[in-house]
Amino acid sequence: MINYGVVGVGYFGAELARIMKKENDAKIVSVFDPENGEKIAQELGCDAEQSLDSLVSREDIDCVIVATPNYLHKEPVIKAAEHGKNVFCEKPIALSYKDCDEMVRACEENNVIFMAGHIMNFFHGVHYAKELINKGKIGKVLYCHSARNGWEDVQPSISWKKIREKSGGHLYHHIHELDCVQFIMGGMPEEVTMEAGNVAHQGEAFGDEDDMLFITARFSNGRYAVMEWGSAFHWPEHYLLIQGTKGAIKLDMFDAGGTLKVDGKEEHFLLHESKEEDENRTSIYHGTEMDGAIQYGKPGKTPPLWLQGVMNKEMKYLNDIMHGMEPDDEFRPLLTGEAARAAIATADACTKSRVENRKVKLSEIVGE
Repeated sequence: MINYGVVGVGYFGAELARIMKKENDAKIVSVFDPENGEKIAQELGCDAEQSLDSLVSREDIDCVIVATPNYLHKEPVIKAAEHGKNVFCEKPIALSYKDCDEMVRACEENNVIFMAGHIMNFFHGVHYAKELINKGKIGKVLYCHSARNGWEDVQPSISWKKIREKSGGHLYHHIHELDCVQFIMGGMPEEVTMEAGNVAHQGEAFGDEDDMLFITARFSNGRYAVMEWGSAFHWPEHYLLIQGTKGAIKLDMFDAGGTLKVDGKEEHFLLHESKEEDENRTSIYHGTEMDGAIQYGKPGKTPPLWLQGVMNKEMKYLNDIMHGMEPDDEFRPLLTGEAARAAIATADACTKSRVENRKVKLSEIVGE
């Protein structure tokens, strides 16, 4: 039996705990959340801790799941590691490379697993696309283009996710696409440029994040990527396009599904595990639940079918790893913090580019 403690049981953390509780030989023994802890503990039949220290110091906890708001990840990760606990931390791991590096090093020094919640790694379509690439179906990958944008109206209240200091804004909070591009490309770019601005969401009714972001990235061996995010787009798009020397792959998150295109012929495949999940995602994007390519959850709300499916895969993978399953080479960087740290390094380089209005080499962030 693997015993888990959960720090942060709002919308996402509570659902991760519910899912993990259903896994074989997994038990949620305690949660900590000043706002939601008592209620979720009662639901799960576990303890509600009154402090972070009391949770991470429990001898009966093997792994700590951290699902607090982004700016509150560092302390629980480092304290859990110092107490010899394995760690799963939601994305983005941190809001700066320095903090992320400290977290990774703490886990390395204490010889514990540090799994990042980069959930796009568990999309069926992402795995299939990588398999196609590894088999040479589209030749050498030359270029990736990701877009995640839409229009966001005034909300009843300003979410912490819209405040740059707490969420990092679109670039950090929605780091999935950046991480996925680096997964496809095999690592960080050599140089990045970012233009960004808040063009349509200024004033007291909104947060302070940029609502349009445009990144160009140059990778080794003459390869490139363009990435865009934002909530100021009335023509919503959400996709990852991968261009190669022999063909191309598109992963469409809006009209959910994947397409391989070679020699003018198209092969279609699922984005998620089932047609039902793909249709669920498509209906949500075409409905009224989206706010700028974002679906905001609230405590007490159940994630949609497609998201539950991916969360199930992610928690099963974590539990299997905790029970001794050996990861394959492509997943190994997800279990050491390496992939998460690389994504934050690129995000920091993009931020530096915007502030200093210049191209920024990744070596400026991570060192030579």
